[in-house]
This record gives sequence, structure tokens and C-alpha cells, in this order.
Amino acid sequence: MVVIELSYILAAALFIIGLKMLSSAETARKGNLLSAVGMLLAIIATLLTKGLDLRLILLGGAIGTIIGVFFARTVAMTQMPEMVALLNGFGGLASLLVGTSAYLLGSTFDTLTIITIILSILIGGVTFSGSVIAWSKLNGRIPSRPILFHGQQIINAGLLLLVCAAGLSLMLSPTENNLIIISLIAFSLILGITSVIPIGGADMPVVISLLNSYSGLAACASGFVVKNNILIVAGALVGASGIILTQIMCKAMNRSLKNVLFSGFGTATTSSDSAHGKARSVSASDAYIMLEAARSVVFVPGYGLAVAQAQHILYELTKLLENNGAEVRFAIHPVAGRMPGHMNVLLAEANVPYDQLYEMDEVNRLMDTVDVCVIIGANDVVNPAAIHDAKSPIYGMPIIEAHRAKTVFILKRSMASGFAGIPNPLFYKENSRMLFGDAKASLQSLVGEFKQK
Repeated sequence: MVVIELSYILAAALFIIGLKMLSSAETARKGNLLSAVGMLLAIIATLLTKGLDLRLILLGGAIGTIIGVFFARTVAMTQMPEMVALLNGFGGLASLLVGTSAYLLGSTFDTLTIITIILSILIGGVTFSGSVIAWSKLNGRIPSRPILFHGQQIINAGLLLLVCAAGLSLMLSPTENNLIIISLIAFSLILGITSVIPIGGADMPVVISLLNSYSGLAACASGFVVKNNILIVAGALVGASGIILTQIMCKAMNRSLKNVLFSGFGTATTSSDSAHGKARSVSASDAYIMLEAARSVVFVPGYGLAVAQAQHILYELTKLLENNGAEVRFAIHPVAGRMPGHMNVLLAEANVPYDQLYEMDEVNRLMDTVDVCVIIGANDVVNPAAIHDAKSPIYGMPIIEAHRAKTVFILKRSMASGFAGIPNPLFYKENSRMLFGDAKASLQSLVGEFKQK
């Protein structure tokens, strides 16, 4: 027993050190490895606990490993946000099942145990169904726009009251009350759906980080249910870090969490200062001439870069620009893409050096000196309406101020709005040029121009 507890302490230390290392791009991979070692140690220590059916555990572990390896090898980078949403949901479902089985298999319960059973079912259910809705919005199975109906917040409040009533009833009569448990599960699952479905696709990075926090809190509650210290610690770490990340995402959008959850933001909207004018297109050969003469170039990646799988050809272009004497930077907006850190992961896959990645505030200070800013698949995070149009839904949101560069190239397939459905006046500015087409093909054309000269 002492060996198991010491193993748990060491595993917890590895979790904390690994989490700290994740705060820096240079040490993130090592931090992830350390955390994985800590989890392996925790699993081994748990398997040494008496009274467990190792055959079922090993069978479940083998099935989970096969599924995990399959998805790790087959899921595309564009599907990573959906995968993260599902993983959050499965974590919530596991906690719900732990809480339910602990109740059904138990005979007597103290107050702490019954409270944590209720919490693991409640948070786990909300996390699972909410994550399924987030996954469905991200992959287009249901509309990404907010789905609103009359009395929605009243219904959510009613569901929350029903959950509280079911939990109180279970606390007053904790044994042989299966109908209340079933009701609690049902109310929790419905609450997860009604809580996430009114949130628009533009807010998915915030929702994913929040659901990640929920999954950690559900795991923490499950740890109290099964009296496993390392599960409590791991769940608390995930829950706390998820909340911190959610706050960072909200700050990056200049919005409160309440506004994200209840405003219904994400509906296609045209502001009073609607984008208008004539967009100017540019060919790859003409874009090459400007890039060849540039001494300072900033790339702004967005979800379109992931869709085109153009990160490797982009890095090749970066090297050609550097060999030509240009200083190249990558501007990373905190909510670019469909999940927190999406662009960082995408560029790391192409081995882009960490010291070339600049946060929004850093690159904005330099933007007036930039010769060419190249926007690849980003839209809402460079929309100047956030600064100039007080009636725009994104007014006040910090953006990468690409419009201040001397020349702006925008790589897009069409003039369509971004994920938030908001027109972008950047397309019509005097210093902007549209390079239409698939981002990967456009970048390959630019690389070809450099290699021919």
C-alpha cells in the first residue's frame, strides 16, 4: 500500500512538471512525455491494488489502445478539434459510468460519497452530451450557427433545478432509488445539449477548453467516488488548467464567459459599416515580385491552412524568403483555428522554429514595418471591423492588425465570410490583394516562382 501511494505521489509530481513544461513551445513535447510517463506509473500502481479483475481491465486497455492508435494515425489535422471534443466527451462518459456503477453496486453511502456520485453523473453527463454537440457543429453534422428558440434560458434553468431536486432526493434517500439515478442521468444529458447548442461555431475554441475543464472536474469527482487519490489529483489539474485556458480564450476575444455561453454569438450578421467595395486580385507571379522585394514578411495562419494541408509547403516558402534576405515571422492569434493551440500544433508538424512564432501583441507592435503580410485561411482574427465598426458583433475583439502592413495578400478560395459569418472589410482595402485558389496550390505556385528565378 505504501508503494502504491508513493507511486501516486511521483505520478502527481510528473503531471505537475509536465503541465508546467507545456506552457512553453520549446519544452511542450518533453512535458507531454513526462505526463504520459506519470499516467503509466499511475495505471501500473492502480493495477497493483487488490480486488481488481485484471482480465477485464487489460481487455479494456487493449481495446482502447487499438482504437487510440488507429485514430492517432488516421485523423487529419483539420479533424483534430473534433477529435479533442470527442475525447472530452468520452472522459465525461467514463465519469458518468463510474458514478452510476458505484451507486448501483453499492449498498450504503456516506454523505461525501453520495455527493460525489451526483457530481460525477451531473458533470460527466453534461460534458458527454455537450461534447457530442460540439463535435457535430465542428464537422458540419448540425449547423455551426447558434440554434436558438424561445424560452431557451428558462428551460436550461428548469433543467438545472430538476437536477438539483434529483440530487437532493438522492441525498435524503440514498439507497434503492434507481429511478432518481436514471432521472439524474437524463436531465444531465439534456442539459449538456441545451447548454452547447445555442453557442455559435466561432466560439468553439472556448467551448472545447471549457468542456475539457468539465471532463477534469468529472474525473476528480469520480476519484472521490472510487477513493483513488491520483484520479482526484489528475482531474483537479485538468479542471483547473481548463478553466485557466477558457479565461485566456475569453480574454483573447474580449468577451466574458457568460457572453460566450448565453449571447448566441456566431450568427451571420452584417454590421452598419458592412464591407463593400471592389476586391483586387493578384496572380502568383505578381505576388512573387512583391515578396521577392520584401525584407519583412509576416504569415497569419488560420483554419484554411489546415484544410489545405499546406503547412509543409508554407515552411518551404519561408526558407526561400529567408535565403532571399527577408525576415519571416508567423503571427498566432489565440483563437485561430477551431481549438486552442490549433495553429501552434499545425506549424510544429511542419517543423517551423518556435522562435518564429509571435503572439498577437508582439506582432502588432511591428506591423507598421512589415512589407508583406500573407493571410492564409484566417478571416475573423484579422477583421478590422473589430476595431473600426462599433456595431459589428466582434467589435472590441483583439485582432492581428494585418491591415497596417504595407501590402496584404489574402489567400482564399472565394470572397466568403469566415466561420463567424461576418463580412471582412480587409478584402477591399487599398493595400490588400486577393490570391484566389486552394492555399496549397497558391503557395506551390509562389515556391515555383522563387525556384525559377
